[in-house]
Amino acid sequence: MNSTAQHRAGFVNILGRPNVGKSTLMNSMVGEKLSIITSKAQTTRHRIHGIVNSDDYQVVFSDTPGILEPNYKLQEFMLKSARGALSDADIFLYITETGEPAGKETFFIERLKEAQVPLLVVINKIDLSDQVSLENLVGQWKELLPAAEIFPVSALKKFNVDQLFRRILELLPESPPFFPKDMLTDKSERFLAGEVIREKILLHYKQEIPYSVEIEVESFKEEVNIIRMRAVIYVERESQKGILIGHKGASLKRVGQEAREEMELFFNKKIFLELYVKVDNDWRNNEKKLKKFGYR
Repeated sequence: MNSTAQHRAGFVNILGRPNVGKSTLMNSMVGEKLSIITSKAQTTRHRIHGIVNSDDYQVVFSDTPGILEPNYKLQEFMLKSARGALSDADIFLYITETGEPAGKETFFIERLKEAQVPLLVVINKIDLSDQVSLENLVGQWKELLPAAEIFPVSALKKFNVDQLFRRILELLPESPPFFPKDMLTDKSERFLAGEVIREKILLHYKQEIPYSVEIEVESFKEEVNIIRMRAVIYVERESQKGILIGHKGASLKRVGQEAREEMELFFNKKIFLELYVKVDNDWRNNEKKLKKFGYR
């Protein structure tokens, strides 16, 4: 399959509630860590494209923010992004998990019933279930979405992920590639660096702190053997700034060190990273500030 006419390409949009494993699944199929993975919900804020290329296909995965009821402006933007993913796909992957009853998110289920493109319902985390419970859940989804194909997987253990990917390739339409073949994602290196920093904060801080944080990579200078970065971590309150920095700066230093080590592996270069913390009151509810941070 080397001729242009037989080349397959398409957009595979990943939908589902927060914390069901959408990012883990996309990263597993792309082969690189592009989306944040933590045990906390609502970690993905932007739509992130992960691109898988070979000579005869290009799969453009789109990881979307989890479906949720918005409590502030930032979450409204996230829900808008997730809803937008219902209109521009060649294949839908609706991700659920073994502990989640079928059809919980009624708005999206109704839209998916009307989908004119292939729909794959992926039941994730089957390593945490038993055979009888899984069979019951598969039956519920078949009844709810008769046109869908059901794929039980464990994204974390990579069980059945290869079979899912092969089915996606079979369903892709014939098309030339949408992006250059050497592209891994449509996101900039600055964006990916900021996401690495945000992930470390999600991992090490509790309660509201991780959700009150936004990262702005102010400078990103790439030299032959090193990338020099300056990033600002925005929080909403002065008390959050103190917690983030920690006693004698120890907490912030840990975030910086772990982020730098991960970025060195990803970019395959030495990283010089400067981190600063600033207070920007109520940025999550300010439309102008959200646009500045790239939320549209």
